[in-house]
Amino acid sequence: MKNHVWRPLFVVIGVVIAILLFRAVYVPSDFGAQDRGYTFGYHRLSNEQEWKDYPGKYKGSDYCRECHDDKVEEVSSSQHEMIPCENCHGAAFDHPDDPEKLVIDRSRGLCIRCHTKLTMPSSGRNDIPGIDPTKHNVGEMCSECHNPHSPSLEDM
Repeated sequence: MKNHVWRPLFVVIGVVIAILLFRAVYVPSDFGAQDRGYTFGYHRLSNEQEWKDYPGKYKGSDYCRECHDDKVEEVSSSQHEMIPCENCHGAAFDHPDDPEKLVIDRSRGLCIRCHTKLTMPSSGRNDIPGIDPTKHNVGEMCSECHNPHSPSLEDM
């Protein structure tokens, strides 16, 4: 073979070797899919305890039930029963001791995330009552007319 063929081949081989050497030095030896396969994807085994010790951001509706049993029951018997409290009220991680300081998102955008009418079929998403946000009470907050804890189809 001619020189013009060998030279690029050696460059490619050199780049591949450089990448493999860099990876051997830079990537920790315990990084990989581990014994459980790809369930948790690639991760560093020595880092698992660090993540277990990290406080959970979301606590679930049972945490809310401790102080807000009436509201959790109200929502549990409504059309929003499958939606965790924190989907609308935010993560309970930083829930203040003084509930008056808790900021509740009452924005129209929060409701529209789920209640915008879709124009094409989806995986059950069309079963949720939807509106056209460009025509339905533009500029108004949804909670002025609708009770999110006790919604009804007639309201939509």
